[in-house]
Amino acid sequence: MGEILVTGGAGFIGTHTCIALLQAGYSVVILDNLCNAKQESLLHLQEITGKSIPFYHMDIRNADGLRQIFQTHHISAVLHFAGLKAVGESVQQPLRYYQNNIGGMMTLLEELQKTDCRTLIFSSSATVYGTQHTAPYAETVTPLSASNPYGETKIISEQLLQDLCQADSDWHITALRYFNPIGAHESGLLGEEPHGIPSNIAPYLALVASGQLPYFRVYGNDYDTPDGTGVRDYVHVMDLAEGHVSALQYSIQHAGFSVFNLGTGSGCSVLELANMYEAVSGKPIPLKIFPRRAGDV
Repeated sequence: MGEILVTGGAGFIGTHTCIALLQAGYSVVILDNLCNAKQESLLHLQEITGKSIPFYHMDIRNADGLRQIFQTHHISAVLHFAGLKAVGESVQQPLRYYQNNIGGMMTLLEELQKTDCRTLIFSSSATVYGTQHTAPYAETVTPLSASNPYGETKIISEQLLQDLCQADSDWHITALRYFNPIGAHESGLLGEEPHGIPSNIAPYLALVASGQLPYFRVYGNDYDTPDGTGVRDYVHVMDLAEGHVSALQYSIQHAGFSVFNLGTGSGCSVLELANMYEAVSGKPIPLKIFPRRAGDV
């Protein structure tokens, strides 16, 4: 088999998935514009795996750059993580999210259509279930709906991929709907380290525990949950990474469009997670309650 192109491969889920791919015997090429990732993570990736990975510092919307990658490497499948992903930010900057997430998908697919590569694993999201449905969320649930622009970009992308598979039976595409990725590689060399103040819970807790932020922001304590804070399905990032390897192996064998949830099926509240972090780390986690964030489910 040829090389696997991992778009957004320097990011949180991308780097961990590269580890799982390399451990499974695949060769990897990484593309990332580093808008929410750090190039140091690639050095840690090399340290963990002992592999030197070709890296292209470019935007997913760079059609000429993508074409050069496909001409230089024998790409046999793509794992597509190169999307903006913060719910609150998408409400504030919808145009940026549609330009990157939908525009990037279009550019990628157009370039793929010019090659022999027809296998794609798409990083989707459980946000596509919106507020119309109640747990447990099954992949067969319809219609999909989203309460924020980020989720809408995932729904539109999935529809685009489904239409593509219906039009051309040579495509092998799997969309993976994640719940809430969390955690880090067991080496401690890789984890979630976004630019600026994090929008996800684990790196935010880490900054509070280390004293870099004064308190942990809890957005909403009036949800219909046991402690009033949001309950979400937190799934370990290495489990997600292994799920992507399984999805790749599945997609190689199955034509058409497939969808799978990636989660644990068991919820944990924001307050429970903060209390557990405090207990395990031995560091105080001061809390402050804020109103619900726009677009949060």
